Amino acid sequence: MIVYGRNPVREALRGRRRVHRVFATPRAAHEVWLGEVEARFADVREIEGRCGSPDHQGICAEVEAYKYVDADGLLDRDDALVLCLDELQDPHNLGSVCRVAEVAGCAGVVLPDRRSAEVTPAVCRASAGAVEHLPVARVRNLADWLGRATERDAWVYGATADGNVPYDRPDYRGRVVLVLGSEGRGLRPRVAAACDELVHLPARGRIGSLNVSTAAAALVYGILHFRTVLDSVP
Repeated sequence: MIVYGRNPVREALRGRRRVHRVFATPRAAHEVWLGEVEARFADVREIEGRCGSPDHQGICAEVEAYKYVDADGLLDRDDALVLCLDELQDPHNLGSVCRVAEVAGCAGVVLPDRRSAEVTPAVCRASAGAVEHLPVARVRNLADWLGRATERDAWVYGATADGNVPYDRPDYRGRVVLVLGSEGRGLRPRVAAACDELVHLPARGRIGSLNVSTAAAALVYGILHFRTVLDSVP
């Protein structure tokens, strides 16, 4: 796999994957610490040809294939916060959600292994390299996995524009799984039925819904805030 862009390459060098070689312009090589990885100077045309995108910022790297993790292990922590994405297909949205999840300290992200975006170079770029540190899992059947999460004492909340519970009402302590739907269609009926509650963010403007990555950021940081408040109560 080829990853490209300064942040994605920088985080790949710091992350779990093996980096085989780096191709960079002299300026980009100077700005990204390459350590002991084999590096080769290249011009922008060669780099663009290797990564297939003009958004390379003068650097790309050959890395091993992305390593997905076991989804069940994401719930090991008593306070694990896991994001599930139900057939999200846009690589930019997936990368943006992964960036939110990593920065917020989520335990990981779960994706269905069919009809869903996966971790590609474009997702690495959109996540600013967050996928190099964030555990991402793929499961055969998302609704079934949500059922297993419930058996492990996790509360499962689906986010929908027409959810019947305001997002600030639940008690988010303990294991929490937050499920967000695909672009346009939202949560599939069986996935929604596997949730304990369907929550919604307030919509006070004229547009009825948020982009999935924006909604993820609002909900995740809302959950972190509520946990802080609840933990401070005697």
